[in-house]
Amino acid sequence: MNLNTDVIIAGAGPVGLLLACELRLAGLDVVVLERRDAPVGDSRALSMHARTVETLGLRGLAPRFLERGRPFGVGHYGALETMLDFSALDSSYPFQLVIPQSLTEQLLEQHARDLGVRLHRGATVDETWQDDAAVHASGTLDGQRFTASGAYLVGCDGARSAARRQAGIAFEGLDAGTTTMLGDVRLQAPLPAPALMKVNQEGVLMIVPLGDGVHHRLIVLDARRRHMPVGEPVTLEELADGARRIAGCDYLPSQPRWLSRFSDETRHAAQYRQGRIFLAGDAAHIHMPAGGQGMNVGMQDAFNLGWKLAAVVRGQAPQALLDSYHDERHPLGAQLFRNTMAQTALMTSLDPRGLALRAEISGLLTQPEANLKLALQISGLGIGYGAALSEPPAPVLAGWSGRRIPDMRLTDGGSVHALLHDGEWLYLRLREDAPHAVACPGRLRTVSAALAPPPDASGASQAELVAAGPLALLIRPDGYMDYALA
Repeated sequence: MNLNTDVIIAGAGPVGLLLACELRLAGLDVVVLERRDAPVGDSRALSMHARTVETLGLRGLAPRFLERGRPFGVGHYGALETMLDFSALDSSYPFQLVIPQSLTEQLLEQHARDLGVRLHRGATVDETWQDDAAVHASGTLDGQRFTASGAYLVGCDGARSAARRQAGIAFEGLDAGTTTMLGDVRLQAPLPAPALMKVNQEGVLMIVPLGDGVHHRLIVLDARRRHMPVGEPVTLEELADGARRIAGCDYLPSQPRWLSRFSDETRHAAQYRQGRIFLAGDAAHIHMPAGGQGMNVGMQDAFNLGWKLAAVVRGQAPQALLDSYHDERHPLGAQLFRNTMAQTALMTSLDPRGLALRAEISGLLTQPEANLKLALQISGLGIGYGAALSEPPAPVLAGWSGRRIPDMRLTDGGSVHALLHDGEWLYLRLREDAPHAVACPGRLRTVSAALAPPPDASGASQAELVAAGPLALLIRPDGYMDYALA
């Protein structure tokens, strides 16, 4: 069996599915090869952060997820007592959306199929190779041997990525030092609040509702069991015992629908590209799931790469554009590496000295500036890329290239994000004396409009830009400013 396509994607988790949607939206043919026979049934990742919701909003998809999730205006950093205040974020979505990964995948898969993505489940890839003209993957599908060929292959196939291994990309970092138990259960005793977090010398306990009105997620870092092997099955009894000792009372967990154990193993791919093979998501970076960042960072990988692959395959951009994927995303993977290790250190420092350190840092987070800095990092809204990818035809405003564009309102009642639903570059002419045409690596939409003053203080970025009075804005398909003409 031969499968010929523009781009092969290994893995149909949220990262692979979002990438497939982006490529198909741009008109490319896409084949997704997924090892699992059926979609994931476990809830897995629960946190969809503000930048990820914005990303979905850039394609008009956010309402589908907002209807099914539950917004929380706070988050945690290292399970510190002082919570991160997401409500202070300059975004249309100043919260984290609690939505099970199983539902996220379901919604993305439906959208991918509506767009015409070819998704093959039960596909095992055992070999990949590349030449000057294409990349190839061979394996087994429905009991038959197959070979898939395309211009590029993207490994979104998780921590044990076959694509990464077969491309010879190093995956260095730290072995597991701590394991944590997780359970999706029913509670027979009521919680004193919608969510709960406790930290003491017995360990760390977090309890959050799953959003179905019935089940809760228990995360238990039990000081007595933190060195259990990650592959050791979790029993309801040990989960309940750890939760009871940390909480000082018994919430009577029962009827588990998922029990698991995860570790703080931390690794980062040395490079995100090897010729025609790219890595995204857990194939590129793994870490302690502190702050619920993993799926979100992976989806941002996909959103950064998708439009670039499309522009190159369509012949609208040079191959060199693809190098910017590693240049832009690898430093953010390294930042993720550092911040999750820092959070792990905080969550595992449970002796009196460690608890004192936690109290001091928690006190610092009561300062709005410090709290906002970490909230921007965890939410993904603080990400910026720096240099422009295209050549401006006139002088530019300093400091705007690579900045995220919030959903700024226009005087005609529309919004900037709505103009990006088609996945094309956007050239927004804000004044009559702005150049009528600009060059960029990809399809370009030109719109003449004016920015409206923000209705309140939450639109700080828009107010800053309105005050700067730019001639025009060139905005990338992923919602970042390429440049603002002065």
